[in-house]
Amino acid sequence: MPIGPRYRRVSALQRQFFNREALLAAYDEELHRAALDREPRILNIVGVGGIGKSRLLQELRNRTGPDFRTTRLDLQIPALRQQEDALAVLRTELGAQGVKFDRFDIAYAVLWQRVHPQLRMDRANTPFAEESELLSRILDETTGIPVFGTAAGLVRLAGQAVSNRRRKQRIQNDQTLRDLDSLSNAELGYAVSYLFAEELREGSEEQPFVLSVDAYEALVPTPLPGGKSFGADAWLRDLLGQLHGGLTVVASREPLQWAAYDEDWASVIRHVRVEGLPMPARLELLAAGGITEHRKQRSIAEASAGVPFYLHLAVDTHLQNPAQVEAIITSEHIVQRFLEHVAPDEVRMLELLSVARTFDFEAFRVLGRSFDLPANLLTWESLTAYSFAYPLSQGWYRLHQLMVAALQSHLSPTLKRNVHALLRTYWEGVADRIDGIPDGGGVSRSSPLREAVYHGLHAEVIAAEQIHDYADRAVAMGGRQAVNGIVRDLRDFLASRTGADPGIREAADCLEAESLLTLGDARAVIDLVPGVEREVSTPVSARLSLAAANARRIAGESTVASRIFQQVWDVQTGPVKISAGFCVADIKMWQGDFAGAFALAEEVHQMSAPGDTVLRADVKRLLHLGRRFLMEFDEAAVLLREAEAEYRRAEDVFGLANIQTNQAELLAFTDPEAAVTAAGAALEAQRELGAQHEIGKVYTAMAMAQTRLGQLDRAASSFLSAHTALDRAGYRSGKARAEMFRAFLLLRQGDREEALATLRRAAAEFQACDVYPSLILAIHRVAERLGEDDRELAEAAERARPSVRPLGTLEALARRTADVLSLFLEASA
Repeated sequence: MPIGPRYRRVSALQRQFFNREALLAAYDEELHRAALDREPRILNIVGVGGIGKSRLLQELRNRTGPDFRTTRLDLQIPALRQQEDALAVLRTELGAQGVKFDRFDIAYAVLWQRVHPQLRMDRANTPFAEESELLSRILDETTGIPVFGTAAGLVRLAGQAVSNRRRKQRIQNDQTLRDLDSLSNAELGYAVSYLFAEELREGSEEQPFVLSVDAYEALVPTPLPGGKSFGADAWLRDLLGQLHGGLTVVASREPLQWAAYDEDWASVIRHVRVEGLPMPARLELLAAGGITEHRKQRSIAEASAGVPFYLHLAVDTHLQNPAQVEAIITSEHIVQRFLEHVAPDEVRMLELLSVARTFDFEAFRVLGRSFDLPANLLTWESLTAYSFAYPLSQGWYRLHQLMVAALQSHLSPTLKRNVHALLRTYWEGVADRIDGIPDGGGVSRSSPLREAVYHGLHAEVIAAEQIHDYADRAVAMGGRQAVNGIVRDLRDFLASRTGADPGIREAADCLEAESLLTLGDARAVIDLVPGVEREVSTPVSARLSLAAANARRIAGESTVASRIFQQVWDVQTGPVKISAGFCVADIKMWQGDFAGAFALAEEVHQMSAPGDTVLRADVKRLLHLGRRFLMEFDEAAVLLREAEAEYRRAEDVFGLANIQTNQAELLAFTDPEAAVTAAGAALEAQRELGAQHEIGKVYTAMAMAQTRLGQLDRAASSFLSAHTALDRAGYRSGKARAEMFRAFLLLRQGDREEALATLRRAAAEFQACDVYPSLILAIHRVAERLGEDDRELAEAAERARPSVRPLGTLEALARRTADVLSLFLEASA
């Protein structure tokens, strides 16, 4: 029997793995240079996946000694790929080692308050309240900290809380701190990074630091040609470029190509490649596995090129038949020699399993029965005990990629396609079974659907429409992440195949565009699908057109979007036609045709199948929004509850999060205190999903409620956050709507001139985007209430009035609008 999981015999490797003289010498040199030069220094450790870079970082940290402060950033942890969370972790670790972060703590608190304006700044909520001596004193000794002008207030309070004259002067004289309140959220993020670097630089004058960054490829999995990325690592480059007085060690699979952004990086980064195990470590590992004869050891060690996989395989071979391990010439020879000492039936089964990315006991049994091979538990335990069989969660396994390549070389293309087809059917069946279990049976519910698509592609038995069917099922099972995985598989497949079905590429574009839309990233969709004039004859091409049109609607090109929606509605049949009908109804409403929108929405609802709960919920939510814009809040509340019930039945996390956004928006008109609480919950939900356009809408609702409550500083801060998110999403009309309500805040603050200018800009933007004619009428009504004879707004209202088709009369809508305006203007009219 083979020895079992590889972790049982890695002690020799752990003792000698890091005896890499060149690497250690480079590390020592860079430590010395960083401490003396006081300039940014980056040591880039480069090596293939699994070569041991993470372990090496830990060993280097242990080697560093007490003369340096040390900290680590593991980008394999999703949260730490975000700037705010990463800085929080680094600050906590370095603060515990004596670095004073007074100015950074103030800046981070300002950013935190900007992002969470609904929460009180106190010990329970504020980051670092316990770790930061400065913040803890301020929070203990004050009863309230201003929400707008947070930085100025904290600087003033810091002067009272700090007795050390030097620290007090450094805080009060810092120009960056004085400017924080006037910065946008994006600029504030850069300022926070700058102050972190400044504090660390000052702390490094007495003791330098070493920062280890692991798994860079998790942050930038697919660099663009030339080494650039889509910007996911911009904050990291910005931070590391400012870290003087220490050394940063970055582990990555490929060399950092940051000189593509700025050639100065070339003089900062030193690349060191991690190669295979040194000879002593190879020999010790083999000896620990029972291969003690010097000639055999030497032969295997040289043939392995120091790759741990081949050494483990040689040990497995020895354990299978100790007398038969002969001289080894190449790494391929190691594989072949191993296979010679495995039972033929087991070899054939391993060849079949190599086609699967992941497999479990039932997949093993399906393949065994299909090819008349042993599929019993004894054989299963024998195969999964080899060192190249890696256990995953939920009883799944995968084979080492080097073994996969060796085994698949024995299979004909026809046989591989047949195995892929069997595995597609198997994983589809797993997905069907999981779909009937409320909690998914404890597994990732949508992962089998991704595997089904993968095998369908390689079996060449899946069409673009079927791929979309799988993806839609994955979304219904709460698996948006699985859909993103399907897109990656499609891209990889297309990159490896010339002459692939063009429909596959269209399917990939469509799924990616739809995923980007859930995040509100309209600009990325427009970049992905630059042309809007396209064929809509197939369901996939039609869906891609709808996604492209929705991106343009968000970007303010409503006329273009409306034309495409109508085209798909006229040409398509079935589910895509229904989706197009919903889009047509949606844009009709935003363009003021409430009567037409409601009639079409009801038609779409009747066309939908009873089991299509997500679409039916979307229709109910659309009707709710229409009633809300018509200022019929009781009817809107009923529709919102009906939509929520449908989303819950469908277990649609995106729909339920959007319901929370709409709840906050509705309560801003009916119950502002409850709206602030609801907005806080909605922010948490939307941040979890990363939907920037929804985050912007939530902040707008919060700001509206805070304006009504007289919390003017908090409202100003919330509007600033709304603008940041809506800008990031490229949501023009959403930002204009936020500006309209911000004008009411300006009136409350007594800035009548700027309020009127803001209203004019909002009305002009509504016209440019061809949306919200009813809000243009409301803006004109505000000017009239203020006694302003504004010709620009009067002309805008004249142009907008014919577009408004409410369910009742224009006069009734005008009366309801006047009542709502009073809620916001009563203190300033």
